[in-house]
Amino acid sequence: MTTPNTPAHGTTETLRAAIVGEVFVPGEAGYDQARQAWNLAADQRPAVVVTAGSAADVARAVRFARSHGMRIAPQGTGHGAEPLESLQGAMLLRTVRMRSVRIDPAARTARAEAGAQWQDVTVPAGQHGLAALAGTSPNVGVTGYTLGGGIGWLARRYGLAANSVTAAEIVTPDGHLARADTDHEPDLFWAIRGGGGSVGVVTALEMQLYPVRELYAGALFFPIPRAAEVLHAWRAWTGTVPDEVTSVGRIMRFPPLPEVPEPLRGRAFALVEAAYLGDADTGAELIRPLRRLGPDMDTFATIPAPALAQLHMDPDQPVPSQGDGAFLADVPAAAIDALIAVAGPGAATPLASVEIRHLGGAQARLAAGGGAQPRIDARFLMFAGGFTPTPELASAVRGHAQAVKDALASWHASYDYYNFEETPTAASAVLPPASYRRLEKIKASYDPGQAIISAHPVWPSRGIPPK
Repeated sequence: MTTPNTPAHGTTETLRAAIVGEVFVPGEAGYDQARQAWNLAADQRPAVVVTAGSAADVARAVRFARSHGMRIAPQGTGHGAEPLESLQGAMLLRTVRMRSVRIDPAARTARAEAGAQWQDVTVPAGQHGLAALAGTSPNVGVTGYTLGGGIGWLARRYGLAANSVTAAEIVTPDGHLARADTDHEPDLFWAIRGGGGSVGVVTALEMQLYPVRELYAGALFFPIPRAAEVLHAWRAWTGTVPDEVTSVGRIMRFPPLPEVPEPLRGRAFALVEAAYLGDADTGAELIRPLRRLGPDMDTFATIPAPALAQLHMDPDQPVPSQGDGAFLADVPAAAIDALIAVAGPGAATPLASVEIRHLGGAQARLAAGGGAQPRIDARFLMFAGGFTPTPELASAVRGHAQAVKDALASWHASYDYYNFEETPTAASAVLPPASYRRLEKIKASYDPGQAIISAHPVWPSRGIPPK
């Protein structure tokens, strides 16, 4: 049956005949699975889902949507689906089938299609002694993560993932497949490097790789009653380490589930995770001040670069979750005290994780020829989140995540981080002001009708949000 949110049968068949991928509409078998994001809390209900099999499929799907007055929401894995606008009447254009990756070890580059996950890049790159500027989770999509900036374990040494992109293949809102690099479509090239996905549908990214075969990395686990002591010590320690060290101070409450390793199951910890780009002897010396605190568990060891994907202990299967984050200009002792008050051992909270990531280093320096996120004007990044299998837990987790943000409000930076801002907000809240103003103009040039739906929308310069 056709509803106001469903294309007519004849038009759907036309679309199916035009692409090698698949097309799903409400009421059909496969629709619910096709519309599901990695974050199971996101209830996406588009008029049609297209799972594209190629860049040509993406271009045909975009042209079809535009000819039928439909807006388009590009999506790979769907990790960042929660902040999306309503998909009522829209096309959800999934690129999950497009996972081809090509490594050029001589040039130290990788080309990844839009559906590739970071594990698709890091594992083959690691076979050549190379590393990508991946995130902390192996199953996060390369494209979405990079479009939002990309802060990972190597960022203090090598900068944001967005600024290691050397080229992008992108379908513009008029259905044209373009290559964007320093010599072609320079505005598009600038926009996609940290400005989000509002100017088109990326079908592939080319990026630099770095000579990293091994690292000294791991975590120190302390009982949660020691959270204040550990996080104060970690914060002081971050002021002493070189750019080759990236670390996270964290409070974690592990659920009592069989999937959780027995030493962690049902327990709560304060912990420090860190990765050092160097040898084990120097790395051990660097973390000695924290190791002297006497952790319950110490997992530091020399590991191959692809194994960094396991350090942060992110879920390896889709789960429902809620959370939110913010850039912090600084984290003085008073900020640690405020965090402990709302999320420490005495707090009754449903949050599974509250973390503060140490930024700075290369991220803080202006990237030569950088994109929409040329540098990060913040010293730390906070994120708080939890699992939400029921509506009641979803409401509680959202409230407690907001409470953590509020407790740290005195130290917020002037804008937030695109990939960790998980509540609906405009791109003006997650970009430097100058970048947002330029992005407005680019949006007006390429997408004046606001055809592309993105997590944090950009309104065309002098335009107004669509109703």
